[in-house]
Amino acid sequence: MRDAGNKAYKHECLIAYIKLYPKEGRFQLTDKSLKNDVRRWLLGIFRDPIVEILLKNSQLTKTQLETLLIDLLAEKISGKKIVYEEKAKMRLIKSGVSRGSFNRTLAQARGNVIKSIYTVILLGYLGILDTPNLEPYIEIANRIRDYMEAYQAFWKEKQTKEYLKVLQMLQQSLEHELLNLSKQKSMSKKL
Repeated sequence: MRDAGNKAYKHECLIAYIKLYPKEGRFQLTDKSLKNDVRRWLLGIFRDPIVEILLKNSQLTKTQLETLLIDLLAEKISGKKIVYEEKAKMRLIKSGVSRGSFNRTLAQARGNVIKSIYTVILLGYLGILDTPNLEPYIEIANRIRDYMEAYQAFWKEKQTKEYLKVLQMLQQSLEHELLNLSKQKSMSKKL
């Protein structure tokens, strides 16, 4: 049984819940609290050590990812259409940003995502992704997927606190492996 009295444990579970189940009728927001709830949700995402490592080694800045998440997921969380002016106010900085600034950052984020996707397509086209030397990168992607599925199972099946500890150990293992794979020497050894 989970320890319902443990405040840190409850907070950790809430963060995982918000990350994994942003809609599905489980996380209902009111108009009055939408901005604060989206901000709390974003802060939870940015506290995730795996997100931190992946973001640091991605083509997105933290601001671009934040803007992209607001654009793509805020409407799913709230279950209603949100205009860009309101989305701009959901940014983590206290005053929000102007609609124009939000839209410029969003365009940069979208452009970087598209370029990253095209880079992967190019490498595949040139046969580089077929090489066994990239296997550690593919394997870590699969392990991250398995880790997220395990977290979802944690919520669906009401797992124990011990199960959560196993997930935390998996998370630490993923963090370590991601850090090792992010080093440029790691890539040169693989190719």
